[in-house]
Amino acid sequence: MLKEFKHVRKLYYIEKGIFRTYYIHNEKEITSWFYTENQFLTSWSGFYNQETSHEYIEALEEATIYSIEYSAYQKLINSYPSFERFTRLLAEEQLAFIDSFFKGYLFMTASEKYKLLLSIIPDIELRVKLGYIASFLGISQETLSRIRSIK
Repeated sequence: MLKEFKHVRKLYYIEKGIFRTYYIHNEKEITSWFYTENQFLTSWSGFYNQETSHEYIEALEEATIYSIEYSAYQKLINSYPSFERFTRLLAEEQLAFIDSFFKGYLFMTASEKYKLLLSIIPDIELRVKLGYIASFLGISQETLSRIRSIK
């Protein structure tokens, strides 16, 4: 859907499906986030700054999404104050969530990170390869298996 070093032109809304964003580090895929139904998805800094992306976006299952080009997005913002307010609130919500999530996340054990992920996306194990989850948590697949067996 989006490849690294491509210009980010679209913002997506997910009606159905799950996606992951990831980047390549030392020739290894590192999952940076998962997006599910009723969420907006893009390479955020690339979209807002109209720059190339340093990440990939991949659909992990059959999906239904809607997209808007950056130019149409800007036209709506400039034409409709209510849409401008909506986009500001969306950006604020995203920023607040990311800020709150990662401040606590940095100090959690692998098990705590896994439980937090399950609290946000309860059915993630049914929808995503365990290797992607392990990558997101920053642990090996074997460590994830041990954590899961303790449940």
